[in-house]
Amino acid sequence: MRNKVVACPVETTLLLINDRWKVMILRELLDGTKRFGELRKAIGTVSAKVLTSHLRSMEEDGLVDREIFAEVPPRVEYTLTELGNSLKPILDAMKDWGTNYQEMVTVEVEQPKV
Repeated sequence: MRNKVVACPVETTLLLINDRWKVMILRELLDGTKRFGELRKAIGTVSAKVLTSHLRSMEEDGLVDREIFAEVPPRVEYTLTELGNSLKPILDAMKDWGTNYQEMVTVEVEQPKV
């Protein structure tokens, strides 16, 4: 971990998964090992430069392992580490909260105004 330990444990967690791309990378890798192109396609509008930057950062933080295969063309695969997999309950809670929020907003939008 690169100097990301602070006094508040919640802040430490947020520093490690501090933007949507990292959370989406985690989401995709929870299903298993993926190649760069698979990740980029699954995530959507992220640029190659941004995805590369976040994957490197997550590797430095110990969340992601990168394996390079000596082939032509070179093949690189990304897998969550044990530490990265330990974020699953947090992502599950975020998913549950987001689902509940979407249902609440949908109900509010669908109700006719009197």
